[in-house]
Amino acid sequence: MESYTEKILITGALGQIGTELTNRLVEIHGADNVVASGLDRWQKGITSAGYYERMDVTNTQLVRQVIKDYDITTVYHLASLLSGTSEKQPIFAWKLNLEPLLHFCEMAKEGLIKKIFWPSSIAVFGKGIPKENVGQDVVLNPTTVYGISKMAGEKWCEYYFDKHGVDVRSIRYPGLISWKTPAGGGTTDYAVEIFYEAVEEGKYTSFISENTAMPMLYMDDAINATLKLMEAPKESLTVHSSYNLGGMSFTPKELAEEIKKEIPDFTIDYQPDFRQAIADSWPASIDDTIAKKDWGLTYDFGIAEMSKDMIKNLKVKLNKN
Repeated sequence: MESYTEKILITGALGQIGTELTNRLVEIHGADNVVASGLDRWQKGITSAGYYERMDVTNTQLVRQVIKDYDITTVYHLASLLSGTSEKQPIFAWKLNLEPLLHFCEMAKEGLIKKIFWPSSIAVFGKGIPKENVGQDVVLNPTTVYGISKMAGEKWCEYYFDKHGVDVRSIRYPGLISWKTPAGGGTTDYAVEIFYEAVEEGKYTSFISENTAMPMLYMDDAINATLKLMEAPKESLTVHSSYNLGGMSFTPKELAEEIKKEIPDFTIDYQPDFRQAIADSWPASIDDTIAKKDWGLTYDFGIAEMSKDMIKNLKVKLNKN
């Protein structure tokens, strides 16, 4: 197997996934081998990475220069416009969610970089698929701007692997839940907001109706899965579009019941908005057998463990002990 020092670039490094993934990559590879990028101006403590580049990922010339300047070998390309926001800005969503991925694949084809991680989403599923236990190879039929862009991205990943041997790896993330970084415009974000509101106010108004089940994943498990996939031998991977990741599945009502075990006076009401239609187009649960078989996917958190951990950490973060 080829041996080289990994030099890593993370786009969207200041976002919900990027912040925590950067920390873990620094732990594994050392700060000097990790370059974070985002749109914010640099300030002290902005990232744990050894280097920070203020960079618009749609500026291909700048991205290429950064990759050359730091001798980047691996790109974690996380920058994107999420589902709720994408519905309001479809043209910008298409540009941001697709074009940089293609340029990274081209750079890998040229031999400029060796490996790419790009996240897909459960948003690629849509009309006409089973609601429960959705398999890896179901026909994708997204009905949202975000889902359409992610489906196209998956096809590009597969194309560049099949035609040019590009090592691009992907996971269909379900809803991601974290206490460290606030949510950023996604349909599953009620499951983050609810914990903040429970700890701060003792009540929450959900924009998703009480019995809508969606697949969710605690951030610790999402980061572990991402790293496990990227460390797996190329030969063991059988999926070159994007791997299903099931996590856990629950409704807002079930999550509220779990929160009440820790905060007994917590109350919830429901005022579904435009994101309800997006949620209705997504599956309730996912079959991730192939990821478990190919690269050893495992989970540490279910709804009970996650709820306890979220509330414990948010009480400290928000000074509510």
